[in-house]
Amino acid sequence: MNLKPEHKDMLEGRYGEGVAKAMEIQTAIGETFDAKRMVPITRAHVALSSQDADLWFVEKMLSLGATCKVSPTVNPSIDLKYLNQHLFEIPKAGVDIVSATNAAYQKIGATLTFDCTPYLQQNVPGMGEVIAFSESSATPYVNSVLGARSNRESSQSALCAAVTGLVPEYGLLLDEHRYGEILVEVEADIETDFDYQLLGWCYPELYKGLEIPVFTGIKARPTPAGFMNFGAQLNTSGAVSMYHIVGVTPEAPTLEAAFGANKVKHRIKVTNDDIARTRDRLCRKGEKIDFAMFGCPHLTITQVETIAKTIAERRFAVDFWVLTSSLTKELAERMGYLDIIQRAGGHIVADTCIDVPPCWQPYYGKVGVTDSPKCAYYNEIRGIKFIIRPIEECVEAAIVGEVLQ
Repeated sequence: MNLKPEHKDMLEGRYGEGVAKAMEIQTAIGETFDAKRMVPITRAHVALSSQDADLWFVEKMLSLGATCKVSPTVNPSIDLKYLNQHLFEIPKAGVDIVSATNAAYQKIGATLTFDCTPYLQQNVPGMGEVIAFSESSATPYVNSVLGARSNRESSQSALCAAVTGLVPEYGLLLDEHRYGEILVEVEADIETDFDYQLLGWCYPELYKGLEIPVFTGIKARPTPAGFMNFGAQLNTSGAVSMYHIVGVTPEAPTLEAAFGANKVKHRIKVTNDDIARTRDRLCRKGEKIDFAMFGCPHLTITQVETIAKTIAERRFAVDFWVLTSSLTKELAERMGYLDIIQRAGGHIVADTCIDVPPCWQPYYGKVGVTDSPKCAYYNEIRGIKFIIRPIEECVEAAIVGEVLQ
């Protein structure tokens, strides 16, 4: 790589051991991908996980004296106090690792948002901004919907970028790598946010490549939650870091603009039959449930409103959990949705992830309902079986204690 004198100084330790280690890692990544130089970033987001490798790395960087030049927002952790009061007493090992992780990220200079949807409210980049975002729903959203530029960072590489304020310039940071290669002709009826969950899961089942897909045939602009769900599933069922929707996303006003000089490498059709097959494989048959869980990615205030309006004045027959950002929980309280959900016997918990191991042990081996294929996929390893349905159907199931269809 062609490093500037200042960047060489960083690599050689003149700005401290922590900066040197971060630069060493980033330079190795850049050389792996044939990057020619390092470029500055304006924002970062780290997919904090409160798991062993995550804690080891951030503490290693702290021991070398690292601090963040660009303060990154971070992914959810656990609201220990709330879950201790309302679910079960978190085991000491879980309390210790969560507390240590939170303290380490605070000390290194992160902004402790504890939210996996920073692109919606706390850390929103603009068109063309060069950033370093980890988190599987964030990368496709910032690249595709907002037109910002981020490669698919790991939590470690994103933290290194936050420490140095730099990233190696390769991949989706370059104009020539942001054009489409796969034409996806959507002939299915995609109308609701849940339809975008299914379409996002379906496409990688039809084509497993890493190339950028260009979707046509989508008639109406997705809602923010629709975009969020779509990218989350594209990057869970597959590994899609960027996509275009012709006439909708900012770098695809036309089919020609979306592809640039690229020729169509493959042509994929998605029909109603394809979506139905994905639904059948993914969503499972109805049965009795033990709990309901929402918030992977964290729910928006509009989704919380949908839940509250569906409940009306009824009560849940099973445990009911809504996971969201602290800002959205505050809005829900102001707008009366928190009262409705709590009167029904449910919970809104902020700052918390469905995928932090110490968190949800009472539900291991149980059956839940969720609107999120990503939530179901992540929890299979813990023996939690999820039935997947649209949010409104999930609420109805939680009220009767069973998914009826």
